[in-house]
Amino acid sequence: MLTVAVQDQVFQAHMGRLLARLGDLTPVMEEIGGTLENRVLNRFQTRTDPSGVHWAPWRESTLESYPFPGTPAAAVDGPGNGRLLDRYGTMIASLNYQADSHSVTVGFGQPYAVFHEFGTRHMARRGMLMADPESGQLGTEDEALVLDLLNEWLSGAVA
Repeated sequence: MLTVAVQDQVFQAHMGRLLARLGDLTPVMEEIGGTLENRVLNRFQTRTDPSGVHWAPWRESTLESYPFPGTPAAAVDGPGNGRLLDRYGTMIASLNYQADSHSVTVGFGQPYAVFHEFGTRHMARRGMLMADPESGQLGTEDEALVLDLLNEWLSGAVA
């Protein structure tokens, strides 16, 4: 067996900084969470999924029951705001992220968001978080952004 002992103080200091940075990734996980949250918010404006595909428009049955101002449906819960996937703003308001030392979770507090992300037998998929929710695959641009943030974080350990 060959054992190599490195006596170089610069190398050891560098490795120490790198290992310390890898011990608690909370700052970079916070940055990733905030970045992905902003990208999801932007999808509500562009009405596109993480792959850039435009969300399917409302079905005729949805338009007929939508609570537009002055309609009977609006008299029940108030008028909707007329935006796709954002009828009363409750789903988009529930978007959040939680970061810790080794991971970040981005999602919605409203349980019905999953039906939009995956689609259903009666409703088209309108992806907000994943390019492919079945595999958990991020969109290409989101993935590249996450990797860039991680690379920047790690390169800060080199300085």
